[in-house]
Amino acid sequence: MDSVFDKVVDRSCSSSLKWDRYKGRDIIPMWVADMDFEAPPAVIQALHTRVDHGVFGYTLPPAELTNTILEYLADEFSWQIEPGWIVWLPGLVTGINVASRSTGESGNEIITFTPAYPPFLDAPGLSDRKNVTVPLVIQDGRYSFDEQNLKQAITPRTSLLNLCSPHNPTGRVWDKNELEKIAEICLSNDVVICSDEIHNGLVLDDVKHIPTATLSEEVAQKTITLMAPSKTFNIAGLGCSFAIIPNESLRRRFLHVMEGIVPHVNALAYTSALAAYRDSGQWRKDLLEYLRSNRDLVLDFVNERIPELSAENIEATYLAWIDARSLGPDDPARFFAEHGVGLLDGKEFGAEGFVRLNFGCPRRTLMQGLTRMQTAVSRV
Repeated sequence: MDSVFDKVVDRSCSSSLKWDRYKGRDIIPMWVADMDFEAPPAVIQALHTRVDHGVFGYTLPPAELTNTILEYLADEFSWQIEPGWIVWLPGLVTGINVASRSTGESGNEIITFTPAYPPFLDAPGLSDRKNVTVPLVIQDGRYSFDEQNLKQAITPRTSLLNLCSPHNPTGRVWDKNELEKIAEICLSNDVVICSDEIHNGLVLDDVKHIPTATLSEEVAQKTITLMAPSKTFNIAGLGCSFAIIPNESLRRRFLHVMEGIVPHVNALAYTSALAAYRDSGQWRKDLLEYLRSNRDLVLDFVNERIPELSAENIEATYLAWIDARSLGPDDPARFFAEHGVGLLDGKEFGAEGFVRLNFGCPRRTLMQGLTRMQTAVSRV
């Protein structure tokens, strides 16, 4: 029986960032973290109802949305938060940049593990801070961090550590021991943690996502948690995210930086977020089942059929981090684009020789992309 996720939706005439990058060229776009699936039916219906209302003035965050998020965090992670800890944002990247500006002072240092979600690498410079990178290491076939490297990277000027959890692009779900080590190092050096947890609803393996702030009250007081329904429910274009900041002083500084710069979240964004979290649980379960099969297909195909490429297990997200350093071409992303597959260049993540592939698409599209990659490599 076909899945609703097998449906191929024509996005070529929708001003899609993902698809318009290669407009007019025979290239399958598998680069940006934007799935090719229709949003949950409950979200689409809620948007229709809201549009039929006909008035789109400035909109406050609905109390029901706040309560729904509190219930979601309690049910999923046993995390009890206060409504006043939530700061609404029009996008998670906005939150990363606000966090950079609201911690420490001009000239301070911000640490990021690499490979890293590109906005983490850009935010320090945009905030007049210095970016300090700490490379992840592979241990027993899994990406992890080196405790000693992290300790050595911290100086008296370090004010913030950017943590992507689950990790983009490697797909790691950090375990409790890893998170506790990171938190311990940060606490002992008075370093705030900005924990990007936007992929928390996309865990594929039998492991649990642990919000960094749930480790202890002390850790919570030094953590800015960023979340959004955008990746899980494929509604990134609607722009609704939020920060959870238990520490009142840190929250005040965060809000102060936002003043006069960060716009309000719009009416349709709130509407879609509520319908996603409240009414789309079964849709998410079905999505995860489909993504698991896609993930398995990617790993088997890359590791068994294209020996010049390799990929480690993907515990979460719909993104595959592929090592193409043995391939030969200096620019693997350009190489694959020339052969009909648009991937994201590892250089943007601080890791030359890698590419990131988005498998959040119908299986037919995924197979076309993988087959093109295999054919391209066979001709090198």
